[in-house]
Amino acid sequence: MKMPANTFLAALRAGEKQVGLWVSLASNYAAEVTAGAGYDWLVVDMEHSPGDVQTTLGQLQAIAPYTSTAIVRAPWNDAVMVKRLLDIGAQGILFPMVQSADEARAAVAATRYPPDGIRGVAGSMRGSRFGRIGDYYARANDETAVIVQVETLYAIKQAIEIADVKGVDGIFFGPADIAADMGLIGQPMQEDVWATIRPVARELMKMGMPVGTLVTDPRFAAQLLNEGFTFVACGTDTGLLAKAADGLLAQMRQGIEGK
Repeated sequence: MKMPANTFLAALRAGEKQVGLWVSLASNYAAEVTAGAGYDWLVVDMEHSPGDVQTTLGQLQAIAPYTSTAIVRAPWNDAVMVKRLLDIGAQGILFPMVQSADEARAAVAATRYPPDGIRGVAGSMRGSRFGRIGDYYARANDETAVIVQVETLYAIKQAIEIADVKGVDGIFFGPADIAADMGLIGQPMQEDVWATIRPVARELMKMGMPVGTLVTDPRFAAQLLNEGFTFVACGTDTGLLAKAADGLLAQMRQGIEGK
């Protein structure tokens, strides 16, 4: 058996626009519901969710029959955790709060087998379909997406150096944390936040570095893709559920006399 191509990574390298969704409910059942929608990429979140390695495994198994590429956001830039996530079949890692080129190099190294990195070698694990993918060790380094998050004003200043690190496949801007660092906590859509992000994003695009983010306004998400962002997530499963539940209740209350 040959290792299948990472379609999300191939799309990034080709400059093809990729629409994503955040998966934060730590539920394989909910992950399957979202996977059926057909988003290009799904982020199984471990940083800001109750998920652990076991729940993440279940979510990856639920997503696997569908066309979406499963990227896991690790809770931190930790080589031990990254090794475990890759072994259970993550097709890429989103590294939170990368502040420097050195931290980006550490992220890449955690995803690469020696001599290119420090990932430990497991004999039989889900990533290699329990040894059935004959060329797994030869191709895993090239087929694992490494996305690093730039989430502070300091990191924005280092963004070009971070993007220069060999093995970084994409730069992901975190507007919520950037807003907080600007004294605008809870205002990720504030104009000044995007006036800070956009010029750096354009410089990265000129370098040929794919740029991405998460925003929950689909019109703005589409606008960013049209501006040259390559991968943009346009919502979260938790947000969708909350809005739908609130909307349904409000609709019912409007229709009930005397309520």
